[in-house]
Amino acid sequence: MEEKKFDINTVIGFVLIFAVMIAMFYFNQPTPEELEAEKAKQEQVEAEKETTVVQKVEEQKPATLNLQDSTAVANYKGTVGAFGFTTTSNGTTILENEVLYLEVANKGGQVVEAKMKSFVTYDSVPIYMVKDGNANFAISFSTNDNRVLSTADLFFEPTLSNSDDNQILSLKAKVSENQYLEYRYEMKPNDYLIDFTIRSQGLNGILNSSKPLDLEWKLKGIRHNKSVQYENRYTRLTYNHDEGKISKLSESSDFDEETEVDVKWLSYRQHFFSTILATDTNFKTADLTSTNLVEEESKETLFTKEYSTKTSLTLQGGELSQNMHWYYGPTDENVLSKYEDLGLVDSIPFGWGIFGWINRHVFTPFYGFLSGFLPYGIAIIVMTIIVRLALSPVTYKSYLSQAKMKVLKPEITEINDKFKDNAMKKQQETMKLYRKAGVSPMSGCIPALLQLPIFYSLFMFFPTSFALRQKSFLWAEDLSSYDTIFNLPFTIPFYGDHVSLFPILASVAIFFYMMMTTGQSMQMQQQPGMPNMKFIMYLSPLMMLFFFNNYASGLSLYYFISNLITIFIMLAIKNYILDDKKIHAQIQENKKKPKKENKFQKKMREMMEQAEAQKKNR
Repeated sequence: MEEKKFDINTVIGFVLIFAVMIAMFYFNQPTPEELEAEKAKQEQVEAEKETTVVQKVEEQKPATLNLQDSTAVANYKGTVGAFGFTTTSNGTTILENEVLYLEVANKGGQVVEAKMKSFVTYDSVPIYMVKDGNANFAISFSTNDNRVLSTADLFFEPTLSNSDDNQILSLKAKVSENQYLEYRYEMKPNDYLIDFTIRSQGLNGILNSSKPLDLEWKLKGIRHNKSVQYENRYTRLTYNHDEGKISKLSESSDFDEETEVDVKWLSYRQHFFSTILATDTNFKTADLTSTNLVEEESKETLFTKEYSTKTSLTLQGGELSQNMHWYYGPTDENVLSKYEDLGLVDSIPFGWGIFGWINRHVFTPFYGFLSGFLPYGIAIIVMTIIVRLALSPVTYKSYLSQAKMKVLKPEITEINDKFKDNAMKKQQETMKLYRKAGVSPMSGCIPALLQLPIFYSLFMFFPTSFALRQKSFLWAEDLSSYDTIFNLPFTIPFYGDHVSLFPILASVAIFFYMMMTTGQSMQMQQQPGMPNMKFIMYLSPLMMLFFFNNYASGLSLYYFISNLITIFIMLAIKNYILDDKKIHAQIQENKKKPKKENKFQKKMREMMEQAEAQKKNR
């Protein structure tokens, strides 16, 4: 066993470490002067905590004023500006509730930061509607001495207070204590809507009442989604005007502008989130513009569209008074429907006419009910199954029409061969055969047309349903955006730089469905002027694959399940419900019965006979 020895080097090391620690402790002791300075600094910090106003020197970081106390009163000392308005230090004031964070600048009195507390972007960054100077709100007005001023250049004195549970921020650009222009913000608990009032007091002798006050509001939409092209497709300026009419600027053109009258609210929609300005007294006219900022799909693209509104405010008795509302929040039917008096829910792109009605009043609440107790992806599947089963009678009618046409194929072939050199006569005899057999060539198209409102409504539902946002299912991380199973090292035009699996599955299902539905049409000889069904059978799945690669994965999931169910329904109808022999027998019975022409059929027959007679005469 090795004998333990006294290690002098270890002892020396410990002594040196101990000496260094003693020296550090000794030399780091503060001097009496430093202690006194630290004490004074601490007292200053404590004093600043008791005041409600935080000022900022221009070369320092902007100060903020956070309303968490019951009352806060500003006590700014400023100097008189060039045009009589008081200027103060440049700072910001914070308004904050459970869902929304706002930062309002003293200079200009406008919101310079608006953040959603409950939502993040595709890359986990908080959702900002206003940030880093992407928005500007200002009023330009003329004075009686012909000077033109803008509120963007004025400094406002902030005063914060509470009324019940509401936070109230009053910002005043003063000429004197009794002469000022005021911006008043009122934030309610757990609410995305901010009451906003602009008013003046004692300025009737200063403002030039013969000239309008111009309000200008600009905003560049901040990107939030994974695909900026897809997000930009649903980013749009929407507005309520002319006694409740809802209109929109173009979502696809590089630039669009309109001048509208009697505007109630303006929505700068950024797909799933919106910034809305509503007014209690409608704007008489408004000049609106929308500029597209997206050139191509790129991860470096920060903004989608730039919006601009210019309108005029009128003076009443030489003073200004305009009650308005700011909305910074989700484009969600459940949230916007709370503001029924303003009608903000109409800013959601449900679709037009009957399609929008079905989307809003049928699919949106129905899916909300299903997703209340089912996973979001399973809820889509269940809703799809129910929709397809409800439409199964229409599918039956369509397939029955195809079966009848298949039975008549030999006779149609005979007519085509007999009158192959006389197209008019061939058409007459074919229509006569249909009439005798009790078959309408349009009976297969009508069921398809009846399904169009359902299909289009669902097409609008999935990309705009806020309930699907960032909800995962299987390999899809977000049902409101595309799913990715492989990232490409290059970009394919019209396809993208990734491979989505749900569109591939949907395309395969559509291909088999097209084989079943167009197969019977392809078996019949090709009519002159009719589309090439084989070409359509291959084109449709290919278009689906390219078009939906950047669309919401929830929509591709719906199409996959929908076509899969339709295939099973048609197989069941073909193998267990319809009998070709019975159909043939029924057609032969129909031929024996005398047929009475309706007015439309008679008119068509007479027109065709007249055309045939004119041809013979020529």
